[in-house]
Amino acid sequence: MLVLTGDDIGEPLASRRSHSQGPLGRIVSNLDEKDAEARYREEAADNGVGAGPPRGGSQTDASDGEETIVAWEEKDPENPYSWSEKRKLWILTTTMIVIVNSTMGSSLPSNAIPFMAKEWGVASDQEKVLPMSTYLIGYVLGPFLWAPLSEQFGRRDITAYTFLAFTLGTLACALSPNWAAFLFFRLFTGIFASAPIGVVTGIIADIYGDARSRGRAMAIFMSTTVFGPLLAPVISGFASSTIGWRWSFWIGLIYAGFSLLILATLPETYGPVLLLRRAKKIRKADPNARVVAPHELERKSLTELAAVVLTRPLRMIAFEPLVNTTCVYLALVYAIFYMSFQAFPIIFQGVYGLSPGVCGLTYMAIGVGSMIALPFFWWYDHFLARARACDAPWTQKEEYVRLPLACIGGPMFAISLFWLGWSARAEVSFVAPMLAGIPFGFGFVAIFMALLNYLTDAYEIFAASASAATSGARSLIATVLPLATTPMFARLGISGACSLLGGLSLLMSGVPFLFIWQGQNIRDNSPFCIALKERKKELERKVEEQRRRRGPLNQGVGEAGGSFSGSSGTEVATSPRIEKEEV
Repeated sequence: MLVLTGDDIGEPLASRRSHSQGPLGRIVSNLDEKDAEARYREEAADNGVGAGPPRGGSQTDASDGEETIVAWEEKDPENPYSWSEKRKLWILTTTMIVIVNSTMGSSLPSNAIPFMAKEWGVASDQEKVLPMSTYLIGYVLGPFLWAPLSEQFGRRDITAYTFLAFTLGTLACALSPNWAAFLFFRLFTGIFASAPIGVVTGIIADIYGDARSRGRAMAIFMSTTVFGPLLAPVISGFASSTIGWRWSFWIGLIYAGFSLLILATLPETYGPVLLLRRAKKIRKADPNARVVAPHELERKSLTELAAVVLTRPLRMIAFEPLVNTTCVYLALVYAIFYMSFQAFPIIFQGVYGLSPGVCGLTYMAIGVGSMIALPFFWWYDHFLARARACDAPWTQKEEYVRLPLACIGGPMFAISLFWLGWSARAEVSFVAPMLAGIPFGFGFVAIFMALLNYLTDAYEIFAASASAATSGARSLIATVLPLATTPMFARLGISGACSLLGGLSLLMSGVPFLFIWQGQNIRDNSPFCIALKERKKELERKVEEQRRRRGPLNQGVGEAGGSFSGSSGTEVATSPRIEKEEV
């Protein structure tokens, strides 16, 4: 394994750009550069490529002993990228089960609120929205904590402990003695329920190395996030009117308990943490072994953790045009989705007189639309693969890989709102406005598939933080806008309110077209994207150099006796410091 001096990394990007930035810009650029450099140093070490010791770290030479850095071997069976497709499918299924819990919890009180309000004497329409809004406040706060921490400490523990807390929160909601306690427990549950939304995207990036497989897994993820909220109104609608509103949460708790058993089988997928465990296992077998994992070389103090890791999603929102523009569009679409949980009862119960349970079934049209988006996504994926095989010039532009889905889904989402508003009249069958849910669901999923995959490809190793940024931003808007649903529909009427939302959606549907037009320029001028791209190129260059020199280097190391075999039988190469010019 090569160990290079820190100078080999090259001149820091922040110093090269600082002359053209103000004080705040320089601070952010320095943080972005430090963030990207640290992660790609760790990535380089993970893959057995010398990227130099971290700044301020120690470097061991031959005179005072050799220090071994544990790295992945080629086709290493413990590397998540090398796991079998069957195991990856099980991990994906497990995470989707967890996602259904999280998203179903957001709208679980939707059709139970009238019964709760009657029991506790809640009369205000604004207060009746709070059971869902307080849960979504947790969605605002949680991702900024859980996703960065999962990139620092691993995915499994964060997912497991937060889900256990979510399960306890659901139990507390079922046993709530009063309205205030119920709202507090909803906030508590929402904070921990938000963890899978940010962490699961990181798990997908951990196990699927190629963009095509990762994109398909993300499509399944997006469809699953839609189905959870759509199942909840059916549960609460039928349970509340028959066996009591608390049974909405008891049913949610039963499903959470079942999911907890499945979650116990989820392995750790985060590469740096897996290498850390390997290093500890080797040290335990041989206490004299000077073996370290890349993650140990990049350990951050509490101050650094707060300044660099936990601020990453906030920096992305504030200073990354791709992220903040995407956040605005997704926040609007997401807020309209949650406004539907107030709008549908106004339409289907108020205009057509349907029962709460039957009204809940009307949401299934949205689910059908979201499912239709999946085969369409796979068709486009296949079409793209064939075009790439033919070396079609347009496939070389990154924006064409993901964004065309949003170019179709955006207008369809807007059209569905006009359809819903102008067909919801007593003289028209309820089937007509209900069917508007199909393009609504298709457009919703297509927009999210395209834009989240686009961000995942752009920010790669920080995919969880980019997802957390969009999740927090959209949840904030989804917390606030539903409070205006009932007053807006009362003042503008069903057609007017839906037309207003449809017009805003149509305006924002230009975002993916803007990215296709200017996305390359935006990425070329983004400090974060530049830092990540250059570090990735540096890593790829060193991987290629190591491959070319692998034979002579391995022979030299073997002659020097520079290898260590741990108890697991994994051989980890070691070597004294190799000067830059040797590489």
